[in-house]
Amino acid sequence: MQDKTTHLETISAGVGLKINKRKTELIKTNTTADNPVMINGEPIKEVESFVYLGSIIDGQGGSDRDVKARIGKARGAFVMLKKIWSSKEISQRTKLRIFNSNVKSVLLYGCETWRTTETMLGKIQIFVNTCLRRILNIRWTDRIRNEDLWQRADQKPAAQQILRRKWGWIGHTLRKPASSITRQALKWNPQGKRKRGRPRNSWR
Repeated sequence: MQDKTTHLETISAGVGLKINKRKTELIKTNTTADNPVMINGEPIKEVESFVYLGSIIDGQGGSDRDVKARIGKARGAFVMLKKIWSSKEISQRTKLRIFNSNVKSVLLYGCETWRTTETMLGKIQIFVNTCLRRILNIRWTDRIRNEDLWQRADQKPAAQQILRRKWGWIGHTLRKPASSITRQALKWNPQGKRKRGRPRNSWR
């Protein structure tokens, strides 16, 4: 990692750029190595998590915090449009299109990188189902199967949508040249040893 950082620092300096140490943070995932990574002779600050392009990057490689934040932001977007959901002048078909573009897009932003679990997928689906029932004006006392709800709303299960977007991202990445950093990161195997204990489930 130090070699890559030094190389980046050298290449940046060659075009007149300088890495801002105060804005640079380091996360180590499941490693026993404790040697610092240096920039211009000074160690980079180590953190447990940080936000990158709107997504929360966790030091444990998990996605729980990011998914929780996504659900919160999507809920906020849904509440902001409450006048649309309650309007009798807007058709349900139009409401569902607005939901997909203004709420669901917020919810699933960055889902291609999530390390999903059954519990996580359940929370996402519960939120989506709640929104759909509100849009379709289905009361909680009205019992309806999830499959029937999705059919009426012309929706696919959240788990299926996330998986499809993951495969789409993988295909897009593998079509890149071998020199692409994204492709290298997908196939990269870190050096060193893992910490003792059962390894956590990974994205791969």
